[in-house]
Amino acid sequence: MRPIAHLPFTYDFIPELNTQIIMGDQEKEGFKKAAEEVYQYHPQEMMVKSPNRGKDPIAIGLPKESCSDEKRIMLRPEAVAILVNNGYDVLLESGAGLPANLTDKEYSDAGAKVVYSPEDAFGTDIILRVSPPSLEEIKHIKRQKTVISALYTKELSKEYIQAVTQRKLVCLAFELLEDKVGGLPVVRAMSEIAGSTVMLIAAEYLSSFNEGRGIILGGITGVPPSKVVILGAGTVAEYAARTSMGMGAEVKIFDNHIYRLRRLKNILGNPQLYTSVIDNGKLAEALAEADVVIGAVHTNRGRTPTFVTEEMVSYMKPNSIIIDVSIDQGGCFETSEPTTLHQPTFHRHGVIHYCVPNIPSRVARTASTALSNIFAPMLTKLIEKGGTDQMIRYYPGFTKGVYAYKGGVTNKFIAEKYDMPCMNLELILAARI
Repeated sequence: MRPIAHLPFTYDFIPELNTQIIMGDQEKEGFKKAAEEVYQYHPQEMMVKSPNRGKDPIAIGLPKESCSDEKRIMLRPEAVAILVNNGYDVLLESGAGLPANLTDKEYSDAGAKVVYSPEDAFGTDIILRVSPPSLEEIKHIKRQKTVISALYTKELSKEYIQAVTQRKLVCLAFELLEDKVGGLPVVRAMSEIAGSTVMLIAAEYLSSFNEGRGIILGGITGVPPSKVVILGAGTVAEYAARTSMGMGAEVKIFDNHIYRLRRLKNILGNPQLYTSVIDNGKLAEALAEADVVIGAVHTNRGRTPTFVTEEMVSYMKPNSIIIDVSIDQGGCFETSEPTTLHQPTFHRHGVIHYCVPNIPSRVARTASTALSNIFAPMLTKLIEKGGTDQMIRYYPGFTKGVYAYKGGVTNKFIAEKYDMPCMNLELILAARI
């Protein structure tokens, strides 16, 4: 009989058998089958199906701002790199990031394609820009594509709404977008910036150099503190009050919602903080004594209510200052009119009015970072879902931002303002399932 051959054999793919063992041919076959059975239960690598596989990548356009006062950009280079790695094409119009001190090279290194004409940036699937496109720029946008931008209620026109509906665009106002808990993430971020910045603006225009009252924002030993009145008890008010109290100013806050006033007192940790509902008598008295008045009222229903009449303004101290942060929604002072960063103020009844709609643009790099932190995750989720329509269908917070959808107006306030029919977006999407 032929003897069984004994040969060394190594099973490197089984940790338990990773040693040289001596066995016959029959034993080897038995161990090989056992090893294969064990191996099939080990975790295996597999390809994950991409929602965009087999399709052209979604292209995002970052055009330059048409207004010289707007210096923010919606995505930083770091966010562009994330989106490119997730399958997007990003087209940046050359120079779009420069006002926020972000260069074309930084974007190019992150994977963006730098283009040199607005037509290329507007010819993408999704256009991201802070200010809404002009009537001329709308002509460069392809039909049924998506535009995400601000919606300046004060500057909105029926002609603009008709232009976007004629091209059947999907238009979203980023200030109307909501998060999972019903908050407004873009409004919150920009309000934090505006609230911190307005007191620096107030201090600047109270100085003698700017023909202000010639007083310090706050107080020093032996000198009474300056007096600050804030209308509204939201995020802008919170950060403005925190900054002004830190400087030593005397602060009074007015709002029509008691729970907001109570919340603000708790957040600021000052139970002695003066708060009041908006009573015309008390408000007029506080305005007459104020050195700085901040309008920080926000509404989700179109135009901000006017709380301060022209007569109240006329009784304010000469060269005191009004900063109307609500001006992008119409303003809460009867005397307010939109101004620009290049010409930010005007005088009415001897009172300085600062009514710039885009205060966060004064700190464009910080504001751009805040916007980028919001939109990079949102766009990543959009490509996972397969496009704008799917995001609108499955994320109610995203849906809240839509004011025009493929030929119709879906925002009730805009439809009523311009006497146009209002489409029910939920019914439209349900009919297309």
